[in-house]
Order: sequence, then structure tokens, then C-alpha cells
Amino acid sequence: MHVDLITLYLLAIGTLLASSAMTLWECRVHPKRSKELRILATAYATLAVGCAVASWRRELPGVLGSALSNLIIVSGYLLILHGVAVLNGRKYVRASAAVLVLLALAWAIAGVRGEDLMWMYLSAIPIAVACGLTARELARSDGMKRLHSLRIAMLVSGFHAVFYAFRACMLPWLTTLFGQVFLMTVSKITMYEGVLYSVVLPMTLLRLIREETHGQLLQESQTDYLTGLGNRRWFFEEGARMIGSGGASKPVSLLAIDLDHFKKINDRYGHETGDRVLKSFADIARSVLGRDAIFARIGGEEFAVLLPEYDSLRAKEAGEAVVQSFGETVTLGGNGAGVQATVSIGLAQSASEASSLSDLLAAADQALYRAKSLGGNRLELAHADARSAAA
Repeated sequence: MHVDLITLYLLAIGTLLASSAMTLWECRVHPKRSKELRILATAYATLAVGCAVASWRRELPGVLGSALSNLIIVSGYLLILHGVAVLNGRKYVRASAAVLVLLALAWAIAGVRGEDLMWMYLSAIPIAVACGLTARELARSDGMKRLHSLRIAMLVSGFHAVFYAFRACMLPWLTTLFGQVFLMTVSKITMYEGVLYSVVLPMTLLRLIREETHGQLLQESQTDYLTGLGNRRWFFEEGARMIGSGGASKPVSLLAIDLDHFKKINDRYGHETGDRVLKSFADIARSVLGRDAIFARIGGEEFAVLLPEYDSLRAKEAGEAVVQSFGETVTLGGNGAGVQATVSIGLAQSASEASSLSDLLAAADQALYRAKSLGGNRLELAHADARSAAA
């Protein structure tokens, strides 16, 4: 089936305008990324305008049509780069302005005599650069590296950059070998590839932002709002996964933690001060235990910690360090009064045969109750018979 260039231009314009409208609509669903989405929507609309001008460039006098359409199209690609960069907290405003100024000067120097050279070959260079930088920015998106759509977006942008680099560097030489028929064939392939790009990249970037939002919502559902630690649900899911994957070959220690006399703190100083004490404990314990610990708030003043590959001695030292560090801390209350609180900890160690998470927690709870009955501000180890009874 024969498809002329005008038809391909119209198809590209339609897909770009549809992508722009869909991206703009997503601002309502993803308000945190509304700025980036608006930039991307503007970019697609700009590309559509550039394609429209390009399809009628011969109707404008001299080199004006080709130069104007190329500048508009490159502006669209630079806006895509800028939108992706803003996702990472970066900007390309000055660099984009410099590219457009240099491109405009190149068109002015080329004039009517160099119009075909500029349009067919040299105008592809800034497009290749912009798409290459877009792929690079996507690769630098540390917060999105686990998202499946990121690799697809990188691949699409990278391929587009390579294709236009080929058009700028290799096509002139190949055209001298195979003639104008080859050039026209490549021009149609360029439009086909452009139509695919105008569909795949916008849809992939939308998918990327949707995955990011979903991940954030999932994280919020698994996070304790006050302390920023994991919540009870997250702890049991992560703990069961860790124990199941480790089996009996790796030791696992569990700390069951409870703040001593916390109700008295709330009654005497108020709940605002109590919340500050909880936050203070979470910060101190996290700094002592490190980021590898599975640390969660599982109740009001109750916390639990899983320490993977910690034997009993190492876990005991870590727990006692938490007790000591928090016991030496004075938390400033809402009324300016200093509050000093303590914690009790029960420690349970996985047996030679892999214990379930509920078994470990039950054993650690018994040790915790014993620590509190002995006056608190201390760590107690679960006895072997307690672990057996819990199992």
C-alpha cells in the first residue's frame, strides 16, 4: 500500500495531539507530577505544530518554511528533554535556548542554497542530541530504576537518537551511492519511525508516572505516618519473606520493643509530647540498627525489629545499644519540658530449625514482658523453653 509523506505527516500530527491531550488529562490524576506532565503535553503539541508547518513548508517564501518548522520540531524535542529532566529535579532551559539560537544561525547562514543540506541532514543533529540527552536523563532517574517502563522509555529515546544520528552522519554518504530514490525511502522510514515514536514514548512516559504513583501509594500504605517506619502489615510481609528465603542456613534475630510507662508520659505531658518521644525513639533506634534492619512500629508504643544474619551475641549488643542510647536522650516536649524515657526489649533468636515469624515474635514478647517485670530499661533474651512453647 502506497502512503505519501503528507498522509504520514497528518498521522503524526494526530497521534501527537492525542498524546498531548492524554498527558494533560493525567494532571488531574497525578497532581504531584502536574508540572512535568504539562511540559510533556506542551512538547507533544509543539511537535504536532512543527509537523504541520513542515507539511506546508514549500508554501512559505525562501528558507523560512524549512527553518521555522525545524526550529519548532527541535523545540518540541527539547521540551521533552526538559520535562524528563524536571522529573529528576534538573532543568535544561539555558542549554535548550543555546541550541535553538545556534540552529537559527545555521539556517540563516545556509540560506536558500543550503536549504536541502540543512533539511535532509544537518537538522537531524540537534534532534539526535536532544533524544540522547533524554535517554541519559531517564537512566539517571534513581528513584525510578525499579520501574519497568523506564527501560522502554530509555530504549525508545535512545533508538530515536541513533536513528537521527545515522541520518545526519551516514545518509549523505549513502545517498551519493544509491541516489535520490534511497533518500526518499529513508524519508518515509523517518516518518514511519516518527509516528511510532509519537505513540510509544508518550504512552511509556505516562506508564512510568503511573507506576511511580502506584509505588508511592503502596509505600504510604506500608508506612507508619508518625515515625516513618514500616507498619505492622509491612513488617509481617517483609519478615515472612526474609525468613522464608533465608531458611535455616542464616540466623535471624528479632527484637520486640516497648516504651516504658508510655501512658504516664501521655497523661502528664500530653499526646503531642508522646508523639515526639516516639519519633525520637524511632530516629535513635534507626541510627543504631542501620538500614538493613527490618524495623516497624506494630502498635501504639510497640516496635519490632528483624536483624538478618545476626547471631544472638551481635543482636544482644545492638539491642543494648538502643536501650542505652535512648535512655540517655532527653526529648523536648511541646511545652518546652525535657522528657527522658526508656525502653524494654525482648530478644529471640531463630532456632536450628527455621522458626516462623509468629514463633519468633511470641518468644521475643515473653522476653519483653520479663524485661518490663524486672523494672524496664533493659534487654532480656528469650529462653530456649520459651521458644519451644511459642512454637
